[in-house]
Parts: sequence; C-alpha cells; structure tokens
Amino acid sequence: MRISTTSCLCPILVCLCFIQRSHGASHHLPAKTPSRNQTKLANGETEVHHRPKRGWIWNQFFVLEEHMGPDAQYVGKLHSNSDKGDGSVRYILDGEGAGTIFIIDEVTGDIHATKSLDREKKAHYVLHAQALDRHTEEALEPKSEFIIKVQDINDNAPKFPDGPFVATVPEMSEVGTSVLQVTASDADDPTYGNSARIVYSILQGQPYFSVDPKTGIIRTALANMDREAREHYTVVIQAKDMAGQVGGLSGSTTINITLTDINDNPPEFPQKNYQLYVPESAQVGKPVGKIKANDEDLGINADIKYSIMNSEGANMFSISTDRDTREGIISLKKPLNYERKKTYTLQIEGVNTHVDPRFSYLGSFKDTATLKITVGDVDEAPIFSIDHYIMDVYENAPSGTEVGAVMARDPDGRNSPVRYFLDSKEEGERFFRIDETSGLIRTTQPLDREDVTWHNITAMASEVDNPGLLSHVPVTVQVLDVNDNPPRVATDDEVIVCESSRPGQVIQTVTAVDKDDFANGQRFSFALPSHLPVNPNFTLKDNEDSTASIIARRRRFNHLTQELYELPIVVWDGGEPSLSGTSTLTLRVCPCHRHGKIRMCQSEAFLSSAGLSTGALIAILLCIVILLAIVVLFITLRRSKKEPLIISEEDIRENVVTYDDEGGGEEDTEAFDIIALRNPAAAEELKFRRDIRPDARQLCGLPRNRRSPSVDLDEVDVHEFIKQRLVETDLDTSGPPYDSLQTYAYEGQGSPTGTISPLDSPGTQSEQDYNYLDEWGPEFQKLAELYGEADSDVTT
Repeated sequence: MRISTTSCLCPILVCLCFIQRSHGASHHLPAKTPSRNQTKLANGETEVHHRPKRGWIWNQFFVLEEHMGPDAQYVGKLHSNSDKGDGSVRYILDGEGAGTIFIIDEVTGDIHATKSLDREKKAHYVLHAQALDRHTEEALEPKSEFIIKVQDINDNAPKFPDGPFVATVPEMSEVGTSVLQVTASDADDPTYGNSARIVYSILQGQPYFSVDPKTGIIRTALANMDREAREHYTVVIQAKDMAGQVGGLSGSTTINITLTDINDNPPEFPQKNYQLYVPESAQVGKPVGKIKANDEDLGINADIKYSIMNSEGANMFSISTDRDTREGIISLKKPLNYERKKTYTLQIEGVNTHVDPRFSYLGSFKDTATLKITVGDVDEAPIFSIDHYIMDVYENAPSGTEVGAVMARDPDGRNSPVRYFLDSKEEGERFFRIDETSGLIRTTQPLDREDVTWHNITAMASEVDNPGLLSHVPVTVQVLDVNDNPPRVATDDEVIVCESSRPGQVIQTVTAVDKDDFANGQRFSFALPSHLPVNPNFTLKDNEDSTASIIARRRRFNHLTQELYELPIVVWDGGEPSLSGTSTLTLRVCPCHRHGKIRMCQSEAFLSSAGLSTGALIAILLCIVILLAIVVLFITLRRSKKEPLIISEEDIRENVVTYDDEGGGEEDTEAFDIIALRNPAAAEELKFRRDIRPDARQLCGLPRNRRSPSVDLDEVDVHEFIKQRLVETDLDTSGPPYDSLQTYAYEGQGSPTGTISPLDSPGTQSEQDYNYLDEWGPEFQKLAELYGEADSDVTT
C-alpha cells in the first residue's frame, strides 16, 4: 500500500521540482541589482565594485518521506552565478544530516537524500550551503541557510489510545440517548492533505446503536431496549483517515455496553393459590412457612414488601421480608388449637417499595395470592388450670398436712388421664410431696418459718398414655408464723454504770427482739424475775412501749469494790399464747466525768478492741515508764541548777515553800486568805490547815483553856500576831512532822481612806463557786468532786 502511494506521488513531485527549478532565477532573483561592496585587495587597498545578486540560494526544499527506491532521492540543486561551468566552484554543505542523510555534488551542487526519512520522527532539517573557489578556497558567496522539509504521505492509520471501552445506559432509554464518545488519533500531518482527517463508522452493534461520523459519539438507535431480554451489547467502531475515501488507512475499537436496570417489571406470584400445613404445636413467634413473588428487576428495583390483607390471617399470623432471598416469612402470632379452628385463609400482597413514576402506565407494581393454612392435630401436653399457684401452711404443722392442690387436663379430644409429680431437681422437693392422681400437695416434715419463709417448687403433669409430654407450673408455698420463739433483750453488750450514779437515775433503756412475726407489730413487756430477792442495786421500769429502763437504786458505785453486776430481765411477747424469755445483762462500773461521760473504760475498751497481747502491752508500758523516767531526770537536773532561796544546814528534811509568783491584786481570792490577819476573831473558827488533806481538816485552834485571847488587829502589832500564830503551830499535834515556812506580807495600817476589799467581811462560809473546775480538764476532776461534796453537805 505504501509503495503504491509513493509511486503515484513521485511523478507529481518531480514535475513540481522541475517547474521550480526552471523558474528559480526569476522567482527568487528577478533582476541583477547592483550593490555596493568593498573588497580588500592583496596590496591592502580597498576596491569598491558592483556585483550581481546571487541566484543560487533557495529558501527551502522538499523531500518525500518513506522513500523506498534503490537510488538516493534527489532533493534539489544549488547554483551560484559565479559558476561558469568550468568546475572552478566547489559547493559544500553542513548542518543537520549533512554528510550522512544529505550529500551534495561539489561540482554540480545537486543534493540527494541517502536514507529513508520519517516525518513523524523529524519534520524538517536546517542546513547551510556555501560556494568556494576550488583553487583558492576563498568564499565566493557567504554561507546561506535553507530548510529541507519532509513531505508527509499517508503512512499512519488512526488509533484509539484508550480502547477498548466499557459503557452503560439505562434500559428503555429513548432513541438518541448518548452512551459514550470515542476519539481516535492520527500521527500524519493534519495540515497537509487528508492524511489525518478521520471519519467514524460502526462496524458492529447495529441496529441498536449508532455513531456520529465526525464526533465519535455513540447513541442508542433502537427504542425500548429491555434489560430483561438482553443485557450486554458489543459495539465495534472504525476510524478511517483520508476522509473515509478509498485508499485511506483505518483503525477500530470495541465498546462493551451494558443496559442498567430500572423498575419496569412488577412483582408476580408464580401461582395464585398456595397451601401450607402447620401443626398446632408450632411455637409462637417462630416461622411456619415461606412465600415468594418473582421480580425480574435487580437491586432495590426488585425489593418487595409483603403484607396480610385480611383480618382473619392478620390476627393469627405475621409476614416479613427476607432481604437476602426476598421471600415472605410467615410467623405465628398466637398459639394454634386444632380443636377450636382447623384452617385459616390468608390474602397476601407483594408490592415494590421503589416505584418509577415514568412507568406508571404499565399498571400497579404489586400482586396478590391466597394462602390456605391447615392446622394439624398434635398430641399435646396437659394444661394446668392457672399459670402460677400460691399456697400457704402454718409452721410446725405435722408431716402430711395438706397445703393445696394443682389441676391439669388433657387438651386433646381424647381427654386422657393425667399423672402429677414434683421436680426432683429443686431444693423444696424434700419438704413436700404430691399425690400423683389428685395433685394434692402435702408436707413431708414440720416447717420453720424462721428458717425459710417461702418455698418454690415446680409441679409437673403428663398423660398416662404418653409420659413423654410434660407440662410445668410454678408453685409458691408461704410458711405462716406461729408464736414459737420467746423474746429476748436486744443487746448483748455490757451496760456501763457510772460511779457517780444517783438513786432513780436511768442507766440505760433496753428493747427486745423476737424471731416471730406479728401482723400488728411486736409488743413486749419487761420485769425482773419474781422468784429472786429484790435487787438492792438496780430496778427495772416497763415503759409500756416495748422498751424498759434500768434504774439505779443506790448512790455511788465504786469499780474498785465491785466492777461487774448481773441483772436478769424477763421479757414477754404479745403473741397467742404469750411466751417469755429471760436475758441476763452485764453491768460494768466505770469512772465517769461530772456529766456522765465515761473516763477510764474508754481506754480499757480501746485496748481490748485493739486486740493487743499481754506481752505487747507490757512492752508498751515499759517504754512509757522509761520515757517518763528520762523526763523526770531531765526536769530534776534543770531544777538542781537553781540556787535555793533558803539554805539550811541544820536539817536536810526541812521543806521550804517559796511564794514567788505575783498575785492578782485584790481580786485574787485564792492565793492566800488574809481574813485571819484582818479579823482574827472571826477567822479563828474557820482556821484550817492548808498543808494536809481536806477530808482530814479540822479546827486547828488550841483548846479553850489553852487558846490565847483574841487580839484585835487595830490594838496589837502584826509582829505580835505572828508570834502568837507560831506558838499555836508548834503546839498543834495534827501538823506534819516537818517545818512549814509561811511568809506573811502586811501593807500597814492607819489608811485614812479605809478599805474597799470584801475580804474584811467576816463570814462563816465561802461563797466561791467551784463549777468552773469541771472545765479545767481531767486533772482537776477529783478536786471538783471534793468541793461538790462539800457544797452538798453544807446544803444538807
């Protein structure tokens, strides 16, 4: 094909070259126009001369591509006006392809192409030509540039670079619906001739599709193409150059076209009437059958929703759609009973869920069918009269006591006899038994409500003819209470009794507990045992509200004398018959604070609750003793460094009492009572020794026959008064066996203003209030108790 084309074009191109060559001089150089040039001669002079314009330069030459001849292809001829034909001019050529692809005859200037050229690889070549004097090698003409263009021939067929293609189009599309556009490319020169002018045509796929010859757009050519009839199509498109003329080259590609689905087919049941057998023993909520309507569409276009249209079927059955198989699953809503109803008729409808309104003219996209269900007779297990039995029995009832009865019947028409028994796997089965014929439940042993209040058992029934069919029913037995447990005091802890308790004081209020159950609440009464002698220490008061109060009968307890007391208490309940119980409480005597707060038992309780062993307690106490010894030694060393105020060398047993603290003025009534100085006569009767125990205090004055007459402070000097007191002290036999140094300070006498101190007022009893000693801490509690007793004695 290529050779024939070249052969046809060669004569035409040769003629064109001949015409171009014969008119070259007139076309390129129409006349010899003189030009002014300066030539430098050999002797250095410059010659100005005129020479005609050269007529050998060509702007461009043409050469055919894909030359297949045996000889080199003639391209063109270079000729200079300086060439006289005597061979004195030599032509040379350089540039792209010079000497390899293109050669020139140095004498004639003819240019030939020695190789076959391909325009698609290189479209033109740029070369330079020059004419030289063969003898002197001088340039007769300056170097000139020209171009050799490769002339295109139709040697490349159209191609589809992206093929083959895959396309889709909806089924039932209108004629002319665009499917796909294909484009072919041609490597030939689109500016020269028709070598690259492409025309499209369809080779395969008619009459279903067509193609636009210029644009390559593929369109549907047949209306109402149905996917359900044919889904896939293969279309072959051809692209031909030379505008589709004979001799042009062509290429083709394949397009695989698939029709996509639309909802153009309604669902349809294969048949209008169906039958289904369902046994009456079918479980509620479980599938009992299936039904399916066919739909030729795909995907969501084939989705179907099933429903039961008539109430007879909808009340007993339900239907749902299986998304995978698109089947209608029929399930049971209520239990079937062959004896009541043997057949059911269901009107079932299947409807598409996604309807395309464009195809509404085809009708409603739904279909109906009739399903007749036949109920099968099955030998059923006995049925109990109720679903749950609740019974009761009194506790302590003898074995064999009737509790209640269950009843079951055979639901079948045969009415077979029923046998009863209890589930042996349950714990309550050992307390009860059931009569296998009548269903009467009895106890097997006395029951105790305090151990188990409710018993749960399961009664079972089976037909005598078919023991394999069992039915179950739960039975709950409540054990009723009887008054069989005596009451007792609610607490087992020790009762704390303060040493300072007074007669009539409530020690503690106690309550009682009873394991029995009383419908209207528990009622208790309390008393001390009547057969015991009267308790001299404590008594009991019934508060008549199911509580009792323990009351002290005597004054002051001492834990050193007796720490523990036992108090028996009798408690009666309000049941029928009434029961009583005796509880013995332990009462522990403990030292308490003034307001009844426990003082010492707390530490004992703490040590007891801590759970420390005897060895551990001894070790702790030993450590405490060592620490105390160190502290005492340290304090002793510090005190030993101070100089004593009075140093006595006569007797080391002397006790020096130094008062070196500053008094509180006239308001300080505790540092020293100076009534004796102000009014010795009045103070004589209340004179006590301050260096002995208060409980051993007594009047320290001399006997009347030995007592000095009273001396008035206004008449006698203080010095005489002190001497008198010193004599009394020496003669006092109740004083301690060591000296006591008392320092008296006297302000003087004779003040014109008199005194405003209440200390002058004589009195027989101090009006001091010692209640504030309770707030000073446990170190002053003993002192507070002593002064409290003194106040009580004075009041009495």
